Order: sequence, then structure tokens, then C-alpha cells
Amino acid sequence: MKLQEIFDTYKDYVAPSYTKVPLIFVKGKGSFLWDIHGKKYLDFFPGWGVGSLGHCHPGVMNAVRDQISKLIFVPNNYYNLPQAKLAKELNYWTRQDFKVFFANSGAEANEAAIKLSRKYGNGRNEIITFENAFHGRTTGALAATGQEKYMQGFKPLLEGFKQVKFNDLDAVKKAVSEKTVGIMLELVQGEGGINIADKNFVAGLRKLCDEKKLLLIIDEVQTGIGRTGKMFCWQNYGIVPDIFVLAKALAGGLPIGVMLARKELADLFTPGTHASTFGGGPVICKAALAVLTAVQKEKMLYNANSMGGHLLNKLNLLKEKYPVIKDVRGMGLMCGVELSIPGKPIVEACVKEGLLINCTHDSVLRVMPALNVTIGQINTAVKIMEKAIKEAKL
Repeated sequence: MKLQEIFDTYKDYVAPSYTKVPLIFVKGKGSFLWDIHGKKYLDFFPGWGVGSLGHCHPGVMNAVRDQISKLIFVPNNYYNLPQAKLAKELNYWTRQDFKVFFANSGAEANEAAIKLSRKYGNGRNEIITFENAFHGRTTGALAATGQEKYMQGFKPLLEGFKQVKFNDLDAVKKAVSEKTVGIMLELVQGEGGINIADKNFVAGLRKLCDEKKLLLIIDEVQTGIGRTGKMFCWQNYGIVPDIFVLAKALAGGLPIGVMLARKELADLFTPGTHASTFGGGPVICKAALAVLTAVQKEKMLYNANSMGGHLLNKLNLLKEKYPVIKDVRGMGLMCGVELSIPGKPIVEACVKEGLLINCTHDSVLRVMPALNVTIGQINTAVKIMEKAIKEAKL
């Protein structure tokens, strides 16, 4: 297909539910992508956080090739070896006793968490979530999402969610009722603007849940698998959730979602109460095992911490030079730059210079490079961002 033919085909045959950038990528390796014209881009927002190992990590590619040559799929009413190994490996990294439910995406994993909570509630069905949260676009996960803009045109959504102000423990306490069964949150709100949960707030939530017999549910769809410098973000807070979910980074670019729940909770899902046809297929699980191996062998948790610190320092130096930067915040390699002006022109200028970043909430630049990013790549990216700010004539 020629370039215009590709664009026209999308216009004629693909549902227009995404804002499209006129780029067609044909190759990826590590932190780089190449478009159809051969132009090279430094990818500092790989797949919305999916590409935690960069593009086409050799360990993941070899694992997928190996599994495809043996067995691509078996349904979940049979046992499959990679799924068993992955469940055990994930549990090892929690240092706790969890069981795993396998799904295909973050939204689907959150749906499982919502259903399991209601099962536990035995009549209590209300979950407290937070303003600016994002938990997915299926109707249940969307109801949990604390952003009205995503709900417009789709109401009525699933009932039983109550949104309160983020980092406000008193607001949570006031919202708890006899119907409340759980509290669900992201420890770093990604889509909401890289808002970081306060440690005292999270400790207070854990204490409140223990006192009121509520479930603490952590959405780790974007923060999980090393993004914040720990395998799971909740390990930065010294608490243990009752349920948490993972997705984006887990399988190195292949679709997966998992819900992990304390064993006695997970056992409430008896045969027939919940299912996912493709969830936890052998190929996906083999890829995820390769990701966990690479994170460990290549010391990516260490790199996320050290390179994350370097990136934050570089961004803070930009803040000192450019008054339009209101705030710089982040944890590990999940960073946000809040501007006093719209961020879209800066993102577009970065694309022209060969750097891919994202803008959320109209004015927060979201920067989330692969966990194996190098110091030279960070310096190049920040240099391009600075040039983009200058060219925007701010």
C-alpha cells in the first residue's frame, strides 16, 4: 500500500475511536522506532507503558518463537505449563500469598477485581475510587474512572462507585457507608496527570480498610513490573493490598491482564463465576516469563531508579530555566512535566525532532521511557524537549 492509500483505508474501514498521529511505524528495536520513510525516533512513551523492555526485546522474541513452535493456545479448562510457571513467578515477586486470575487487558483485570470484591461483599457492592483516576474503558472499569469526560455518551454505567478527592483521607472516611466493600486506586495516576499518592495517605487507607473490613485494591496497570523502581508500586509504600492488577508491561508487547488476590479472596471465584477465553494462553505467559527474567537479569529495577533520578534532575533543570513549567514530578521512570500552557504543540515539535512523548490532561507532558533506557538517550530526549519549548516561542 502507498502512504495515502493506508490513510484512506483507515478512514473507510477502521472505527475512528482514536486520535491518529500521521506516523506509520514499521520497525522497532530497544528505545527506537523507524517510520515507513526510514526516519528514526527515540521512543520515550513506548506503547503507553507496554514497551517496558523497549521494542522487540530478544528474550521475549525467542520465548514467543519457542512457544509458537510447540503450542499456541489451549482453553482454560485444561492446564498449561507456562501459565502455572507465571502464576508462581508473580507470586514469588509479591513475597506474599496471592493467586492469579488471567485476562487480556488492564480493563478486563479491573473488571475481575470489581466482580471479586462484590463476591466478597456478599451484598455490599460500593467501591470508593478517586478523582482523575483511570481504570479502563469497559463499562465497569469506566464507572470506576474518576473522569467525567470519558463517561459522556455512555451512561448509565455500572452502579456502585463513589469518587472522592485524591490524597484526602478524611474525604474517604466520610464516603465509607454500610454498602462500601473496597477502595480502589492507582498509586501514581498516569492518565490523570502523574499524580503521586502520599505515603501517609496510603498507610491511612490500609488502616481504614483493616478497621472496616474493606478491600484495598491497587490498579498497577501502568505502574507494575518495575516502572516505579520496584516490581510493584505498592512495594514503595510498605503496605500490602488485598487485590492488585497488572497489564501493560507484563508481556513485553503482547496482550495480557492479571488480577492477583489474597488466596482466601481468590478462592471466592469458584468454577463458572468468572472466565476469560484467551486469558493466560501459553504464548502470552511464555512472553511474560521472559519479561520477568529480563527485568531480573538486566537489573532493570536498579536502572529504573538510577535513570529515573537522572531524568527528574534533567527535567527540574528545565523547570529552573522555563517559567512555563509549573511542576516536575515522578517515581522511577514515570515522570510528568506540568505546564502553564497546552502541551500539544510541544509534543508535536518533539515528534518533528524524532522524540515520542505524550501529553495528558492537556498540559502534563508524560515521559515514560523503557526500563533499560540509557543516560545518553535521556540527555538526548531532554535536549529535544528543551528545543521544542523554545520553538513553541513560550
